[in-house]
Amino acid sequence: MKADYGFVDRLLHRVALGSAARAKGFHEIERSRYLKDAPEDRGGHVFVTGLARAGTTILLRELHGSAQFGSLLYADMPFVLAPNLWASVSRSARKGFDPVERAHGDGIAIDLDSPEAFDEVFWRVFHGNSYIRADGLLPHALGKKAIARYRDFIRLVLRCRGKSRYLSKDNNNILRLAALAGGMPDSTFLLVIREPLAHADSLLRQHLRSVGNRDPFRGQYLRWLGHHEFGSDHRPFRFPGSPTGDPELLDYWLSSWLACYGALEEVVEAHPNILVIPYEQLCSEPRTWAALCERIGIPAAAPREMRRIVGAEPHPEDGALESAARSLHARYLEHAQEWLPGTAPPAKPGH
Repeated sequence: MKADYGFVDRLLHRVALGSAARAKGFHEIERSRYLKDAPEDRGGHVFVTGLARAGTTILLRELHGSAQFGSLLYADMPFVLAPNLWASVSRSARKGFDPVERAHGDGIAIDLDSPEAFDEVFWRVFHGNSYIRADGLLPHALGKKAIARYRDFIRLVLRCRGKSRYLSKDNNNILRLAALAGGMPDSTFLLVIREPLAHADSLLRQHLRSVGNRDPFRGQYLRWLGHHEFGSDHRPFRFPGSPTGDPELLDYWLSSWLACYGALEEVVEAHPNILVIPYEQLCSEPRTWAALCERIGIPAAAPREMRRIVGAEPHPEDGALESAARSLHARYLEHAQEWLPGTAPPAKPGH
């Protein structure tokens, strides 16, 4: 998101995203005008998910750089549910902007052609009452009609991009991973996992950074996008064992990590089209990246942005929590080896 959105930009966002009824209306116009000549859905799509700060954005950008996929872009904002309609009226007047670092402060630069996690707008607009609560986000059950409508939406995006395969990143998809993987067996779901203590520390630091941002429009913007991961409007994923303590403590975020990935372990075991992606291994072991590219059928060009995350390893106050998280992480690394024959997890520094 640009930090300097002016009055017109903010007004457009409120018109496009501020009312679910209006957003549905724009989407219906999009469907009636463009779905009939959108490409057939032949599968082969790739969906990146995982708890925030797992490395999902970097993976999305690397895959998108292959030029094999169509994705939602910043250029589609704010009418992300009507990308063809918006392109038809905005193309001549659209003004680009120089790449700017995104608000996370993590060195990732964005511009109008950058892919981003905008799919959640679809789920919020059409199904928000089913899973978004004031105190958290619930696991999200989906029926066949909901998945069919989502696949129509994918076709509309592919029409706009001139592609036949779809790529998206949506951290909230961990809430509906079983339904999506089961309902779209012709697609691949990449569940990114990061070493739990470092991951929890990154979540904590991002939360503290977000709490300090007092821009009311930014807060509303994130709610429109279905993002409640951090800040004053933080709402945890309500899996069994989800945290209820102080989000300014490391143990809170480690509990969240344990609850989310603990709930997803059975989902991974039940769906062979879900691949566990250990982020540290992906960054440090070239064979892992090559194997992933081969698995999803894209050229294995050298990654441009993927980088190993280096930092001090924090320790929670609850030793049992740390032990449980390490044990779960070890099991996930075993799941990863099921599709990564001949590779091994990287050794920790000093080992």
